Amino acid sequence: MRVFKKKTVTDDLKQVILIRADLKLPKGKAAAQAAHASVEAVLRSGSDLVNAWHGQGMKKVVLKIPDEKSLLHCQQAAKKEGLVASLITDAGKTIVAPGTKTCVAIGPAPEAAVDGITGELPTY
Repeated sequence: MRVFKKKTVTDDLKQVILIRADLKLPKGKAAAQAAHASVEAVLRSGSDLVNAWHGQGMKKVVLKIPDEKSLLHCQQAAKKEGLVASLITDAGKTIVAPGTKTCVAIGPAPEAAVDGITGELPTY
């Protein structure tokens, strides 16, 4: 994981949340899963990076990803680049089966690094 010092964070920062399109989640369920992923990623990020991102307005983008295989590929690509990538696995108490991987949040991180992994995906 990269360590960003507050005084050296000059890049535009953002967080991207990838939600599986094949699950066809209802809007409320998708929103809850995205919130879980976002919070988990922030909790796993360094405070200086989070503070810098907060100061920039906490840019967040939610994108569609076709399926679980693609979701896991992006998660691994982000980790390989040293970015925080938080995978959410649902408990299965409402809509999806237990253990279903629903989404991943990447970042907050420099926008260029995130876009290098997710740049071609459509918005959710």
